[in-house]
Amino acid sequence: MIDNAVSKLAAYALQTGLIQENEYTWAINTILDTLKLDSYTDPGQDWGELELAPILEELLNDAHQRGVLAENSVVYRDLFDTELMGRLTPRPAQVIEKFQALCAENPQNATDWYYKFSQDTNYIRRDRIAKDMQWKAPTDYGDLDITINLSKPEKDPKAIAAAKHLPASAYPRCQLCAENEGYVGRVNHPARQNHRIVPIEINGSPWFLQYSPYVYYNEHCICLNSEHVRMKIDRACFAKLLHFVRQFPHYFVGSNADLPIVGGSILAHDHFQGGHYTFAMEKAPIEIPFTFPGFEDVEVGIVKWPMSVIRISSDHPERLIDLADKILTAWRGYTDESAFIFAETEGEPHNTITPIARRRGEKYELDLVLRNNITTAEHPLGVYHPHAELHHIKKENIGLIEVMGLAVLPARLKEELAAVADCLATGSNLRTNNLTAKHADWAESFAPRYIVTRENALDIVQKETGLIFASVLEHAGVYKRTMEGQAAFLRFLEKIS
Repeated sequence: MIDNAVSKLAAYALQTGLIQENEYTWAINTILDTLKLDSYTDPGQDWGELELAPILEELLNDAHQRGVLAENSVVYRDLFDTELMGRLTPRPAQVIEKFQALCAENPQNATDWYYKFSQDTNYIRRDRIAKDMQWKAPTDYGDLDITINLSKPEKDPKAIAAAKHLPASAYPRCQLCAENEGYVGRVNHPARQNHRIVPIEINGSPWFLQYSPYVYYNEHCICLNSEHVRMKIDRACFAKLLHFVRQFPHYFVGSNADLPIVGGSILAHDHFQGGHYTFAMEKAPIEIPFTFPGFEDVEVGIVKWPMSVIRISSDHPERLIDLADKILTAWRGYTDESAFIFAETEGEPHNTITPIARRRGEKYELDLVLRNNITTAEHPLGVYHPHAELHHIKKENIGLIEVMGLAVLPARLKEELAAVADCLATGSNLRTNNLTAKHADWAESFAPRYIVTRENALDIVQKETGLIFASVLEHAGVYKRTMEGQAAFLRFLEKIS
């Protein structure tokens, strides 16, 4: 009986604090309105603790049967259930007032509440996030995080076809812009009626805080500029990152680089990513200490990491801003042909930095990851990018999240890695199976090192996948972890004045 599902959704909203007791009747009626129902009988039951996904599934199935939901594919269902949850989501002013009141007490209380709220509204879809495959992979650089992303819905053929007939739209300008808040969505742009952002000030300029709907790690947040301006790594960027961790000391925050290939997927809108998580890179120790003249008060060193990382730390953030700016300026213009580092070719700049800021106790810390996006005929996707022999596992750009030690791998690998494990356990031919053929060279190279059984095959494949990701990061490192590479790294540091 559909009245039960309607009652459960209103009860869920009450349980999670989306509505108050005196709003319950209003909630029932607004749900009925969205579902195009004009009658209701209260079941009169206490439902106990409720899970949202099954309730929405029942309501959407009924809406489709009655013709209210015209198409039953994932894109159309997402548009419809977001409208439902948007009806029950508090207004922006209420959310901002709550966040700011909690922030005045303790910033962590504010983010704890806001993160749970963003899940309760179904903006972060708990049921989909739970589908992601995740494991830790031991490597020479510590335990790397490996994730196979299964929470993003597959492309919908009907929605793709429908999108071709939509008029061009520049609203919202991108998926980060503030005008996404409350947006109804369309087949080629997600609905965001249940999305709420909170204003924050970063280094004197207006920004917003929100969470990523895909949550690759705990409390995966996004800080976005209130204006749609391009990303830029500069002195002001370092100041903003450090000001953010001053306000939210329990979070780290970082920026993707500002050049193609080594940058993020959205370079057109200035934004940072942060969260409440400790990545392997943060745990990695200083391998080679270094001192910059005039900055003897700042702790500096090369980090033991597959990519080329300079870590600087101090009690005084302004000292880090000064030194980071000096390093960036030097790197932008630095060429060392013997190490295949070119600042530019044919007027195209190649050098930039991926910066990450955090607090370590009372100290402020910046990790500056040197990046270069040069391409060659041999490596058309990038010299400092995963090379072709690793593309069977990871071909995509290495952005901020990967830089810190979390592999976000494509959904195809869930089935492919399971098939590789099955072939190894049964002795089947890897090269005659469409799922495993691309992985055959790799699997045949590591299999002799193990006694493979049905019980341990997948664990072995996952462990070796982690080692491939370590190699991916080594490929992305501009200075290799050899005597020659480390000597070239020190040459750069010594050139900074």
